[in-house]
Amino acid sequence: MKYANLALLILFPIAWFAPLLRAALLPIFGMDEISVITGLQSLWGSDPAFALLVTFLAIFAPFAKTLGLALIHFGLLSPKTVPALHILGKLAMGEVFLIALYIVIAKGAGYVTIETAWGLYLFTACILASLFISHKAAAQP
Repeated sequence: MKYANLALLILFPIAWFAPLLRAALLPIFGMDEISVITGLQSLWGSDPAFALLVTFLAIFAPFAKTLGLALIHFGLLSPKTVPALHILGKLAMGEVFLIALYIVIAKGAGYVTIETAWGLYLFTACILASLFISHKAAAQP
């Protein structure tokens, strides 16, 4: 488990830059790729308060939890911190929910074409793997 957790420290940054969606205003225009990072860049320009929340949920919460679990696995952090790390994992899953909600809303608008990309699956898999690893860490004495 500890090596799978270490792999997440590499996979999370890849998932942040990977394309989550391809979107276009109308089907006749080219599709723009949207990643966590490009989405955050756009948010920082339009709504800094919401961008701060999404940055925490998408980047800091999952990475801090993964790093914390790695420290626990290698005996550098007390196992008493696992419940706090578990909460960070739940907050990180909120980001995937937000992305799914945006896809549903945008598709309902009718003027937007949205396709999911491989980065969405990678990002979701990283979050779910992190939740699984933290669950296993909480179950161990």
